[in-house]
Amino acid sequence: MERQLINPWDWQDEMGYSQAIEISHGERVLYCSGQTSIDAEGNRVHPDDMRAQIIQALDNIERVLTEANFDLTDVVRLDCYATDVDLCFEHWDVIMDRLAPVECQPACTLLGVERLAFPELLIEIEPTAVK
Repeated sequence: MERQLINPWDWQDEMGYSQAIEISHGERVLYCSGQTSIDAEGNRVHPDDMRAQIIQALDNIERVLTEANFDLTDVVRLDCYATDVDLCFEHWDVIMDRLAPVECQPACTLLGVERLAFPELLIEIEPTAVK
C-alpha cells in the first residue's frame, strides 16, 4: 500500500491530522463503528471525564484494530463526535500523544453533537483503516 498525505498548508500538522490521504494499492479496508467510553463488559465508564473517555475510546479502537490485524499506523480517517467541542480540544493532546509516536496523521473531522447513544458519553471516535 502507498499512502500520500495531501496538505496544501501546514497549520493542520499542529493538530495532528491531514487534509486528505490518497491510498494506492491498498488491499484491505476496515470500517469501524464509533468507539466510546465503554469497557469490555459493555459498561459505560468515566462519566463527566472527557480525558478519561478519550483514553477509553482510543483503547477500544486499538483493541478492534488488533482483532482485525490492523494497528494505529493503518488509520487513515478519524471522525470524532463530541458533546462539547471546546472540552474536546482541551484534551486533544491525548489523541496526539497516541497517534504521533506511530506517525499516524489521519484525515479527521470533529463534530459537535447534542448527545451520543447514552447521555453520559461525551465523545465517540470512529476510525477507518487501510492496509
